[in-house]
Amino acid sequence: MVMSRRAILAQATLAAAGGLVWTAGPATATGRPRVEDSLRAAIRRLHESPHGPPAVVVAIGRGSGTSLYTAGVPRLGARRSPRADDHMRVASVAKAFSGATALSLVSSGRLSLDTAVGRTVRGMPRKWSAVTLRQLLGHTSGIPDFSGTTEFRDALVANLQNPPPPRELLSYAVDPDLLFRPGGRYAYSNSDNILVALMCEAVTGRRYEDVLRQRVLQPLGLRDTTLPSGPDLPEPALHGYDTTVAGPPEDVTTAVAAGWSWASGGVVSTPADLVRFIRGYVGTTLPDRAARLAFRPGGSEPPGPGTNAAGLALFRYDTRYGRVYGHTGNTLGYTQFTAATPDARGGVAVSTTAQITPTTGPPLFGQLREVFELAVGVLLAEG
Repeated sequence: MVMSRRAILAQATLAAAGGLVWTAGPATATGRPRVEDSLRAAIRRLHESPHGPPAVVVAIGRGSGTSLYTAGVPRLGARRSPRADDHMRVASVAKAFSGATALSLVSSGRLSLDTAVGRTVRGMPRKWSAVTLRQLLGHTSGIPDFSGTTEFRDALVANLQNPPPPRELLSYAVDPDLLFRPGGRYAYSNSDNILVALMCEAVTGRRYEDVLRQRVLQPLGLRDTTLPSGPDLPEPALHGYDTTVAGPPEDVTTAVAAGWSWASGGVVSTPADLVRFIRGYVGTTLPDRAARLAFRPGGSEPPGPGTNAAGLALFRYDTRYGRVYGHTGNTLGYTQFTAATPDARGGVAVSTTAQITPTTGPPLFGQLREVFELAVGVLLAEG
């Protein structure tokens, strides 16, 4: 079912339920049953809450194994529980993928963290020309967020299924003035990662989708991860829902084409692939590792568990159970969190099939963050 334009305009951020089913891999000797039980209870509460998501999936990976904790169903009316190979939209976790792609090019000498927009991408506003890759990846560029403008929202609602070419997304940032001096402060912006991907295209002469596949997806064995331009999801899939409407949740899985957020939010993946990706990204030993893990005050959207700090296409989350590195994301029908331990030996992905933000309502968002936190607790308990 395609969601109404009015509802999408109200909810778009690119910036009901079946039975409860639990599945998990073999317990480890060092696991904490109390934390695991608390995670199960928190998933149940979130799923069963008013306006809660039709599905909640937590995947935790260690070694070659993955433990899966689920509530609900992948699609209303389905008779099975969600699986680790169900496809879904990862929303702003796509920014970590574009960061990994760009940093791979840095490691091979095709880019530098100090490479400027004006040296690589033609046709951008002159005032953006001195902004560097480092500032784009760290959201300190000062470039306005195209997705927050009235012009973008009007264009999106008028043509949900047919996005413009990627570089035209930046034309919706109609005021070319910088919001602040580049590097001066932190401000999360979807424009940043569109420019990161355009820089990758400029220095390779290839489509970003191809560079992403060659430099990140194939090396990490992410066979179920893609960057489409259209609205469809491969099967099997976790369907995304609008749970704020009156009556049953509304299926918005294919309401908006992925190209409307492209490298900033259009990636499609699975819980299993997200765990593999974040472990690979955090564990990558590149010459820029120290710069990538230099953090400053700043949070992902939506906020992740504990205290958030911003690095280069990566966030640090200091929770009551310990520290992890990762990214969050939310878009119409989905909310995501993925993180890895500092040694990258373990990773977690939390996925819900509804968009849950601080503005959704404090009780529901508080329950979501508690699921994030407890998932980290189980991950670190297994170390």
